[in-house]
Order: sequence, then C-alpha cells, then structure tokens
Amino acid sequence: MSSEIAIKVEGLSKCYQIYDQPRDRLKQMILPRFQRLAGLELRQYYREFWALKDISFDVKKGETVGIVGRNGSGKSTLLQIITGTLAPSTGSVTTHGRIAALLELGSGFNPDFTGRENVYLNGALLGFSAAQIDDKFDAIAAFADIGEHLDQPVKTYSSGMLVRLAFAVQVQVEPEILIVDEALAVGDALFQKRCFQRIEKLVSDGTTVLFVSHDQESVRTLTNRALLLNKGQSVAWGLSSEVVLKYRKLLHDEEAAYFSTLTKSMVERARQAAMPSTVEALATAQCATKSKPAVHVSRGMETRSDRLSFGDGEVKIIKVETLNAGDQPCSMYYTGEQLRIRITCEAFANIDKLNVAVRLRNKEGVKIYSWGTLNQDMTTRARGLDTHIFWDRRFEVGDTFQVVLDCACDLGENLYEVQAAVSIEETMNYMAQRMLHWVDEAAFFQVSIKRDEYFFGGVADLRMVATWIK
Repeated sequence: MSSEIAIKVEGLSKCYQIYDQPRDRLKQMILPRFQRLAGLELRQYYREFWALKDISFDVKKGETVGIVGRNGSGKSTLLQIITGTLAPSTGSVTTHGRIAALLELGSGFNPDFTGRENVYLNGALLGFSAAQIDDKFDAIAAFADIGEHLDQPVKTYSSGMLVRLAFAVQVQVEPEILIVDEALAVGDALFQKRCFQRIEKLVSDGTTVLFVSHDQESVRTLTNRALLLNKGQSVAWGLSSEVVLKYRKLLHDEEAAYFSTLTKSMVERARQAAMPSTVEALATAQCATKSKPAVHVSRGMETRSDRLSFGDGEVKIIKVETLNAGDQPCSMYYTGEQLRIRITCEAFANIDKLNVAVRLRNKEGVKIYSWGTLNQDMTTRARGLDTHIFWDRRFEVGDTFQVVLDCACDLGENLYEVQAAVSIEETMNYMAQRMLHWVDEAAFFQVSIKRDEYFFGGVADLRMVATWIK
C-alpha cells in the first residue's frame, strides 16, 4: 500500500444469513453435511442479506472523508469492518496508523467500571501505558467535563455524558485515524461545537478522519471527499459537494416514489368503497406526485447543469441572475450595496402553492442564509397584512414568471454561491414540501470591502455601534 494511503478498501462485501425460523438455523448446521454425503443437491435454509456489496475506495493520509446514506444503507457496518470489530464476507481493508473509533454509543466501555477506570481501559486498548494515560488524564477529564460523575459507574451515565467521555478519550490520545459515527448527535450544542473544533485541529495536524453523519451541511463543510451508500452499494464517490447533491437527489426520488405508492393505495381503497369524488381527487394528487424530473429531459448527453439539479419538474428554473440596484447584471458588490437576485421560472403543469427560494453559501461551503417567498408569505399572514401572497397565486401550463429577491449585501469579503429552488408547499410552514426544481451553482457573486472607508471581520455585517462614557 502506498505510504500516502491511510485506508484502502477493496471489493468489500458483508453478507448475513437470515433465518425465518429458529429451527432453520439448526437445519443449516446439520442437514447439508448429510446431503453432501448422500450425493443430494445441497439445500439452503436461509436467505442472504448483503449489508455491503463490492465497496472500494482509498482515503489519503490527512484527508477527511464523509460517509452518507439512509438508515440501513451499510454505513455502520462499513465502519465496524474498517475498525476490525466485524469481519467481511469478501474483500479486504488495509489501514496504516493507530485507529480511534467512536461508533455505537458506549461501545468499548465496561458499564460496571467508573468513568476513570474506563479511561485507562480504553487507553490500554489503544496501546497506551498507564503512565502515558496519567499524562493525558487531566486533558481528557477537562474535555469530557462531567465533574464528579467521573468516579461513578458508567451504567449510571446519561447518553450525553457517555458520548462526552468516549469522545474525550478518543481525541486526546491523538490518533492517526479517527472514525466518528452518528454518536455526536446526542451531545448538546456547546459540546458539538467543541468536538468539531477538535476534529478540525486533528485534521490540521494530519489526522485522517472518517465522518458519518445525516447532517449534509456538516459533511459538505468538514470533509474533502464523500461516499454515498444505498442498500449496501456504493452510489457515488468524489467531492463532498457533488456527493451531497446526489444524496439529496436520492432522498427526493425515494420520497416521490413513496408518496406515489401511498396515493395509489388510497385510490384503490376509494374505488373499492365506491367514492367517485375521492377517487378523482386522489388521482389528481397521484399525477402530481409522480416523479418527472425536469433535469432528466433528454437533450443528448447529460450536461453539467443537469448533474447540478433535480426535481419533479412541474415548474422549472430557467435562469438565475444577480443584479445591482439599477437592475443591471452584476457579479461584484461592495458591502452595503443592493443585491438583487432574479429567478425566472416556467410552469409545466397547472399549479399553485409555490415557494421560490435561494440559499447562499461562501466558498468554504458554509450556508450563510436561506430565504424564499414562503418566508414572506408566512410573515404577511401571521401579521394580518393586506398584501399579496405568492403562495395563493396559480400558474397555468406554459406560464413564465419571475421572482425578484432584494436585500442589502451585508456580507463579508468572499466568493458566494447562489442555490435556487422552486417547491410546492402544501402548508405554509415548510412541513409538507415537494421539490419541483433545485439548482446548485445557479449563480456566483463576489463581495469586497472598501477597507479605508468601512471595515469589519467575519461572514456578515451586524452593524454594531460603539458608545463610550468620557
């Protein structure tokens, strides 16, 4: 294995034997031997479930890699095989460096030992002597910050205290490879912040990190590359931003298929109950929930813009422009100037209850702001204002319309990406959304600061004012 590679996964698969009844397990242990001796055809008394199927990828030293996928996609199984707590059915994993892993909550802890005793136990498992753990103990205790509970049995700990201690041990021993599963999700906001800061420091010091999370923003921001798993198979491997977008597409397609199946079932039940009006209403809803991705309309070879977008397609975003206060195309702004984003859409169905929105990210991938017409509609209705609500507006097939979003460009100096979206919102609270068209990298703009006239640091201008007493 190259000295530049920390983790190498080749053709990795994991198969479990699923038995319908307990006696089938006994049959599988005994009967095939007799069948073989008798020259009979061997019979299998179990079903195969492939948790992983032919997974291959390399992780370079010092690289941070995210693993995403729905529950049951094989993420935890993959991590357990990499850490050596689970054996693969086929394939191999090669690692170079000391591994620290934070997998299932409390894994590696003896529940009857105190927190202090478990610190020394885990340290010994990682190859450290008692004297070395003595040197690191104060730092571990300070990071865990569980006070007098450190000398209580671990079985009395809450889930938050457990993950605090587990993470503190793993990061303070300065591993060469750190593997983190979803365990951090149970920690409070302040502890999560400290964990991510610590992970960033480890990465800057050259530690290789495998990071599993359902939080797409964290994966996109913290990792260089990512792996998308679905039903045990590798769906995508590459730049985190591209893999996260494919993950969103996957979730969208599965949600659309689910609602289509649900509506079909409701239509069938209404037919059996002889309710014609209900059948008609549900059939209309069924047409609306069918997946008709605007981005997959074939125009020959798939373009880059196709790969950066997805949606059901009843409304499609045609163009996204950044403009100045004079309504002229503009891609360079000074802090405080007017930023105008104009989104042009086309309707491919008779439709209402729409929301046209944007999300702004800086070049580091951090989401700075998201807002849409629905946000304004919600405020308008909540305050009882006598103002037009975009959500109530109905569009017919072939209609082209524009939405203009205006704001003061109170952003810090950076390059910004505009992501644009149009969705149907069954309720005015973002709780029943269906994506019609999402576009990554819809537009870009640059923000600069006139340093001699007006200066601040950070991602946004909070317009602070200083006063003082003489």
